[in-house]
Amino acid sequence: MIHYNLTSHIVLNKVSENLYHPKTAVERSELTRFEKIHTDIFPKSEDAVDNIADAIEREIKDKAQENKPCILALGTGQSLTPIYEELVRRHQYQGLSFRNVIVFNVYDYFPQKQGSVITSLQQLRDRLLDHIDINPEHIFSPDGSVAQENIQKQCALYEQQIQKFGGLDIALLGIGRCGNIAANEPGSVITSTSRLILIDSVSREEMTMSFGGQEPVPPCSITMGISTILSARHIFLTAWGDDKADIIQKTVEGPITEDIPASFLQAHNDTHVVIDLAAAAKLTRIVHPWLVSSCKWDDKLTCAAVVWLCEKTQKPILKLTNKDYNSNGLSELLALYGSAYNCNIRIFNHLQHTITGWPGGKPNDDDTYRPERATPFPKRVVIFSPHPDDDVISMGGTLHRLVEQGHDVHIAYETSGDIAVNDEEVTRFMHFLNGFNQLFMNAGDQVIVNMYHDIKQFLANKREGDIDTQDVRTIKGLIRRGEARTACTYNGVHSDHVHFLDLPFYESGRVEKYPMTERDVNIVRRLLQDIKPHQIFVAGDLADPHGTHRKCTDAVLAAIDLEQQAGAEWLRDCRVWMYRGAWAEWDVKDIEMCVPMSPEQLRHKRNAILKHASQADFAPFLGNDERLFWQRAEDRNRATAKKYDDLGLACYEAMEAFVEYKRD
Repeated sequence: MIHYNLTSHIVLNKVSENLYHPKTAVERSELTRFEKIHTDIFPKSEDAVDNIADAIEREIKDKAQENKPCILALGTGQSLTPIYEELVRRHQYQGLSFRNVIVFNVYDYFPQKQGSVITSLQQLRDRLLDHIDINPEHIFSPDGSVAQENIQKQCALYEQQIQKFGGLDIALLGIGRCGNIAANEPGSVITSTSRLILIDSVSREEMTMSFGGQEPVPPCSITMGISTILSARHIFLTAWGDDKADIIQKTVEGPITEDIPASFLQAHNDTHVVIDLAAAAKLTRIVHPWLVSSCKWDDKLTCAAVVWLCEKTQKPILKLTNKDYNSNGLSELLALYGSAYNCNIRIFNHLQHTITGWPGGKPNDDDTYRPERATPFPKRVVIFSPHPDDDVISMGGTLHRLVEQGHDVHIAYETSGDIAVNDEEVTRFMHFLNGFNQLFMNAGDQVIVNMYHDIKQFLANKREGDIDTQDVRTIKGLIRRGEARTACTYNGVHSDHVHFLDLPFYESGRVEKYPMTERDVNIVRRLLQDIKPHQIFVAGDLADPHGTHRKCTDAVLAAIDLEQQAGAEWLRDCRVWMYRGAWAEWDVKDIEMCVPMSPEQLRHKRNAILKHASQADFAPFLGNDERLFWQRAEDRNRATAKKYDDLGLACYEAMEAFVEYKRD
């Protein structure tokens, strides 16, 4: 059996069940004292999906028994897709009927051309409405193709239609990274009703999944207002993954503010925030449980508490005092360890042991306190890189050190990365090929002549949002392959150890990819069976904006899981390490291996990144962060080193951090 979503099971901290599933109302009241919205946390997103689907199914059936319609306001965020998939499954296999359901789409883009296929309503149709027995006349949505002078009238009619059917029973919403719900962007007020609104820049970046880039995203949306949403009798807000942890914490525990429209849900008397453990990671009861409850202290939780105390007191670990512990709710640790000194030493040594200049293990040495084992040596290592530059961006210093220390290093580039290549790069390479043909072959290669003409014509007529032809995508993929090979040569990786997997899920030609399938998993599995690695490095930044890293890592973990089910011998002596890339870094409390870099090693890493010339001066999909990839990587690595320095540990120029993936 293939498990396609093992990344959703990754939880960095072993969270006690009582923290997310309290047994009594009294326990819940104590644990949630900082939370201003009822929040249900589930260990896996699948459990949370079932919880919401159960509630919607009950409402539909209760209304049907009363011979009344069930009025749903539905969003189209990515977090809602698994809920719609579950509702479709219940309709197809369990007979759940939607004949009494009336749906109001919460927003749509403006302006739109008549008949446009990239609409919020079309997304809702694709994910839910076209697969259930809902009456087409029971589907209502803002129309983004109307003239602007008619929008106000349309919005008034939209509000009247909701009231005509008796008001909303359930509003089902996702949440954007800036706290937007529906398309209510920061600055929206609690009294707002359906209206035209300018799309925030952060929201525009998130919408590139549908439009293939920011340029084609319409500037505005027609959205259901905050007041309209709050009129619903029940509201469900969902989020999955650690990329939503910050905004969930601000929404649930922060003040009500126009800067975070979702915070207005605090004013509603029946809102349920339903999230997985990853999205709950910044809530007080999960990240700082000692502030709301007595704790079962293990080394991981103790480390988290001590690092938090250092940050709060602005002290290094070894300077923390008994008073610091007592004054900040950590007296339990003093009782457990006897004194601040004993606790400080334990955590200082723990973090000191995460630092190693031997990421593959140091041969012929005592590895008791090292993150990697000394044997076998040399190790066979596979570094999985979602795009053709993630290896050097995320762990370029570690990669080079593994090669220098004599390990058998393989690089597996999981996708072609063609979508991130600018059209200008294609034109430049086609000019070269055409010139080569003319100078050295007297223009005798007709394939090059025809290809040059066809591609030149396609690019001249290409419009925003157009998908590249297969030939253009192939050339873009070749450009990235060449850059990757150059970087591997620079790092000393043998050419026969460079593998281009070209996983099929990526080849949609758009930012939004195909679903991952058995084909993707089997490609990865065959590579692992061939190499039988002792170390595997995978992308652990599952919050990347466009999901490619998560899917790539899901493919690797699924392949490993299949090998484990098959009893593969090589897995018994293999460790899997997760790195993070340009978007975020591991928290110090979670880091299990940290590889330091000198100024010269950091410069070597930068040079390897710059071998990817098509990405060096043009880095797409960065949102509001205008730094190039090498700049982001260096800033991230230096910041990790500074955190270790601030805690009183060794001071390095930069550091790359890793967390071990532990198989069940």
